[in-house]
Amino acid sequence: MTAIQFDSHGVKTFIKEHEYEELKPQLAMAQKLLFEKKGAGSDYTDWVNWASNFDQQELQEIQRLAKKVQQQSKVLVVIGIGGSYLGAKMALDFMKSPWYNDLLEDGQTKIYFAGNNLSAMALQQLLRVIGDQDFSVNVISKSGQTTEAALSFRFFKQALEERYGREGAVDRIIATTDQKKGTLREEADTAGYETLVVPDGIGGRFSVLTAVGLLPMAVAGIDIEKVLAGAAAGEENYRSANFSSNAALQYAASRRILYDKGYTTEILASWEPSLQYFAEWWKQLMGESEGKNLKGIYPSSANYSTDLHSFGQYIQEGRRDLFETVVRVDEVASDLDVPKTPENSDGLAYLEGKTLDQVNQTAADGVAIAHIDGGVPNLAVRIAKQDERTLGELIYFFEMSVAISAYLFGINPFNQPGVEAYKTAMFALLEKPGYESESQLYKERLKNI
Repeated sequence: MTAIQFDSHGVKTFIKEHEYEELKPQLAMAQKLLFEKKGAGSDYTDWVNWASNFDQQELQEIQRLAKKVQQQSKVLVVIGIGGSYLGAKMALDFMKSPWYNDLLEDGQTKIYFAGNNLSAMALQQLLRVIGDQDFSVNVISKSGQTTEAALSFRFFKQALEERYGREGAVDRIIATTDQKKGTLREEADTAGYETLVVPDGIGGRFSVLTAVGLLPMAVAGIDIEKVLAGAAAGEENYRSANFSSNAALQYAASRRILYDKGYTTEILASWEPSLQYFAEWWKQLMGESEGKNLKGIYPSSANYSTDLHSFGQYIQEGRRDLFETVVRVDEVASDLDVPKTPENSDGLAYLEGKTLDQVNQTAADGVAIAHIDGGVPNLAVRIAKQDERTLGELIYFFEMSVAISAYLFGINPFNQPGVEAYKTAMFALLEKPGYESESQLYKERLKNI
C-alpha cells in the first residue's frame, strides 16, 4: 500500500495523453537501467535497494550511539553540509517541528546543525546558544576535507576539549565517514572516536537513509526502522513497470514533457512550514542530479501562504516558464477551530464553524485554480499524514523520480562535476597547498570582476 498519491489533474490542459504514451518506452528503459544498476553512474546506485537490505548490525549500532548521545548530552551538534545535513534537518522538521528544540521535554536532546556555512557570526552564536549545556558532536564528511565541515569541527573539537579534556572530548565525538580512507577516518582511528560509515555506493544527496541521516533522526526519537520500512515499500511500489500505478514514473514523465514545452523551472510548494526544509533537501537532490550539460529543470521552492505575499504575483503573471509541484498533507497532526466572537470587526465571521486546516486546504485549492488559469501547470504529491513510513517512501519517491528524469535527459544523475569549479577557485585564492599554479591566475582574475 502506497503512502503517496500523485495527482496530475492540474496539467490536463498542458499535457495530452498521447505525450505520456510516446514517452513510456524511454521511461521503461530508464527504470530498467536503475534497478539493474547498468546506467551511467551505476557505482552510486546502492540507494535503490538500500532500505530493503539494511544491515541489522549497523541499525543496532546507530541505535546504540543514539542512546549514548541521549544519556550523555543535552545537545547534539551535527556538523556537515549539503547531503550531510539537509536530510536530517528536513526529517526533524517533517516528523517533529521546525521548533523542535523549543518544544522538548526535560531529558530530551536538542539538535543543532553546523558546518553548513563559513560564517563566523553564525558559529559564535551557536556556541553561545549551547552555553554550558553538555553536548556531543556528530561530524559527517566522507573525505574529512570538506572545508565548511572540517573548519567547524576544529572549533567544536576545541570547545569539547576545553570543557571535558582530551579524553572526554573523544568520548563525545561520533565521526560518520568513509570506512577505510580519508583524513577524518585517519583521525577517528588515531584518536578513538566512535564511527559510522558513509557507504561508497551512495552519493551525499541520496544519503539521508544511511547513517548520515539516521543517527540524528534516532537521537530525536524518530523510529528509524519505520522510516526504512517506508522506503522499502517505496522500492516495491516504484519497481512496477505499470505506468498507471507507478507515481514515480508519472512524475518523471510529467516533468520531462513540461520541460520540452518550455517549463524549465519547477517550484516545490507546500502549505506546511514543517515541509520547508523538505524543499531545501529536494532542491539539492534535483539540482545536483539534473543540472548538467546545459540541461535540467531549475529547482525552486515556496512555502504557502507566506510566499504568496512575496513572489505570488510573479507566479501568477510573470514569465510562463515555470510549473509547480505541491506537496499536500491530507491529515494534519493537530487542528484548531476558528474562534467565535460576538462582533465581526475582522470580517471573518464566515469562517466560524470551520477549522484552521480547512481554511488552509481551501486556500490551497483556490491557489491551484488561480495558478492553472494563469498558465502555471500544477502537479500534486499527496500524503495522508506526516509519519515515519510516509517520510521514508516520500524520500524514495523523489530519489527514484529524479534518477529516472535525469536518464531521460541523457545525464548521469550521480556525479556533480560542476561543484568542483568553485572549490578550485576558492582553494587557489586561499593558497591551499597543491594550488600554487592557479593561485596567481585567480588573484589576477579577481581584480577584473
